[in-house]
Amino acid sequence: MTVLVAGCGNIFLGDDGFGSVVARRLAATALPEGVKVTDFGIGGIHLAYELTGGYTTTILIDALPRGGDPGTLYVFEPTPGDAADASVDAHDMTPEAVLALAATLGGTTGRVLLVGCEPADTSPGMELSPPVAGAVARAADLVLGLISEELAAAPTAGPFDRKEG
Repeated sequence: MTVLVAGCGNIFLGDDGFGSVVARRLAATALPEGVKVTDFGIGGIHLAYELTGGYTTTILIDALPRGGDPGTLYVFEPTPGDAADASVDAHDMTPEAVLALAATLGGTTGRVLLVGCEPADTSPGMELSPPVAGAVARAADLVLGLISEELAAAPTAGPFDRKEG
């Protein structure tokens, strides 16, 4: 089993850099064999190509506005969007657009989970807002838990959708 942990987001837009911050934190920890952590930042096309590399599971980490309180963590399985929309803006690709592009490239993505954090402020700046900064350690722990679950689970794990405080 191989697991890719992919940090996503723009570090120059405040809380949008959440995925990159969590990925850097995870990269500095001891991870099980077969787990690769990469900060893709705004490189959605690069991530789409990487997803075709035969990973059993990919865990995307990104800011994810869903209407909750800032700092709220979410975990769910995104589904591919319309491949025609995937190339509209290579620097602003949603997880669904990245998955659609990966499918267009002919690879299989395996299971994909998205760990998202409700942002408070995505205006220009390189600092995370206090509630999102406070969620970084919880998100890293959540990702480590997901890695453990994935490594212990059968390859045919079922649908996944939950909200973490």
